[in-house]
Amino acid sequence: MEFLINPKFEDYLKSLSVEEDPVVLEMEKYAQDNDFPIIGREGGRFLYLLTRLKNPGLVVEIGSGFGYSAYWFAKGVKKGKVVLIDYQQRNIQTAKKFFKKAGLLDKAEFRAGDGVEIGKEYSNIDILFLDLEKVRYMEAIQSLEKNLSPDGVVIADNVLFQGKVIFEPENKKAKILNRFNRYMFENYFSIILPIRDGILVGIKKS
Repeated sequence: MEFLINPKFEDYLKSLSVEEDPVVLEMEKYAQDNDFPIIGREGGRFLYLLTRLKNPGLVVEIGSGFGYSAYWFAKGVKKGKVVLIDYQQRNIQTAKKFFKKAGLLDKAEFRAGDGVEIGKEYSNIDILFLDLEKVRYMEAIQSLEKNLSPDGVVIADNVLFQGKVIFEPENKKAKILNRFNRYMFENYFSIILPIRDGILVGIKKS
């Protein structure tokens, strides 16, 4: 894996991100113990900040896993709702347990099944978060962008794909992610932040 930033900088950032939320710490331990990829604490803090700034009424997350990133969204929403969608029922059940422990069940809706198809059921999405199978990123944005609110925000994780979008452009997933990234920059006002594996944020061009 290519490092997006110097590992010493990453260590420094981690040393600043002191976390006291016991549920966050428990979720991070769960991810480590089960070798479960998550957006990481820096990514989670970014999602929380963006949520507080945006004050969304509806966040729809496609590919929630056991709910780590959705947990940061839920911590940030005020009167809004976060929809967690994952194709594995056991992941959704695990997410429910963490949300219940944190007292956040009233801010969340839990769905198991095909994320893109379930996502189509929602309209006026203020934040659409994509973290599903990388080969479906193009399908997801083209299927769901019409469901965004007028000033809706799209966030996508892993868009640099361990540097393979640059260093292994012929890789099947890298090709699709390169198409997705170019689509997001051509049709949205977008930026890619070098947080962990690359986080893209975009809004529709006015």
